[in-house]
Amino acid sequence: SNRVEAWTRDVNFLLRQEGRPMVKLIGHRKQFRVMETDWRNTDKTVNWIKEEAVNFTQPFILYLGLNLPHPYPSPYAGENFGSSTFLTSPYWLEKVNYEAIKIPKWSSVSEMHPVDYYSSYTKNCTGEFTKEEVRNIRAFYYAMCAETDAMLGEIISALRDTGLLGKTIIIFTADHGELAMEHRQFYKMSMYEGSSHVPLLVMGPGLREQHQISNVVSLVDIYPTMLDIARIPVPQNLSGYSLIPLLREKAESKASPRGSRPSWVLSEFHGCNVNSSVYMLRTGKWKYITYSDGSSVLPQLFDLTADPDELTNLAIKFPVTVHSLDKILRSIVNYPKVSSSVQEYNKQHFISWKQSLGHNYSSVIANLRWHQDWLKDQKKYENAIELWL
Repeated sequence: SNRVEAWTRDVNFLLRQEGRPMVKLIGHRKQFRVMETDWRNTDKTVNWIKEEAVNFTQPFILYLGLNLPHPYPSPYAGENFGSSTFLTSPYWLEKVNYEAIKIPKWSSVSEMHPVDYYSSYTKNCTGEFTKEEVRNIRAFYYAMCAETDAMLGEIISALRDTGLLGKTIIIFTADHGELAMEHRQFYKMSMYEGSSHVPLLVMGPGLREQHQISNVVSLVDIYPTMLDIARIPVPQNLSGYSLIPLLREKAESKASPRGSRPSWVLSEFHGCNVNSSVYMLRTGKWKYITYSDGSSVLPQLFDLTADPDELTNLAIKFPVTVHSLDKILRSIVNYPKVSSSVQEYNKQHFISWKQSLGHNYSSVIANLRWHQDWLKDQKKYENAIELWL
């Protein structure tokens, strides 16, 4: 579903790709195992630590991936078909302080950046939401984070019980954040902080407790970090840099033959819920977001120190800063060329998919996530696709 949605993002139509975000409370005040699959994997991990790892004479590496705190696709019918549901039990919800929940400020729909509007519309968030609905979505998300945190606690307890905690490095991170109704969106597919700024927590021998590092780092740094921990030489051609010098508070240039890490991090996205290729450069207090070829869509510039909620686009006000950041970005990636390649890729893959069906592709689209909107005016949307092709 989201492949087809990504391929057709240049088509001149708007179709909702997500169900409206909702909340659902299940179970009772003593039910702490809501996400059963994640708990089963956590139990397996704990058992492996206690039964296997404790007997090893060589170092081990263990990876545990959790679905939480991801919202769940839900089998609603009618208007709420396919809604993404923030799901928890009273046990976890009671741990959330409702009074402390900040309600995000929204721009009016007419003032939204065009790409933001497309994202909000396709995520089914342009309709009316009461403050109570928004507060609940955020509260349920925090409750899901609390359940995730409990799973991490189980792992740490198992390592402590087996005497392994003092010689084990633990890295906790995520592949994306959750907007939770910031910028009139939920889910991810955005360069706003709620989506692109992920947790990265590390504990282990020789690391100072409660130490916060202000450097911007990236998920591409995890691979060289793990090689460094294992004392395996880090290949010269990797994009990332080991985090060990930062964690051990050493000067990086002395610690790494590759010199200091760059002062920026890059992120890019070419998938569904966004009708353009998106590129983000983060350095110091600035976040620069540019789209497509860099000129056909207005870029965004945010001062995260003065404007942590990213509500004021300074791109027009600070053209020199935009030019400077754009120059750095182009030195890393020729993004107009990449965007053009992505557009061509999308069209070719849609054509291949359409031809592979051997019959009216429209009947297949009617079973994708956007089918409810598609069926309202099937001919109009087919014509828009033909025009695009």
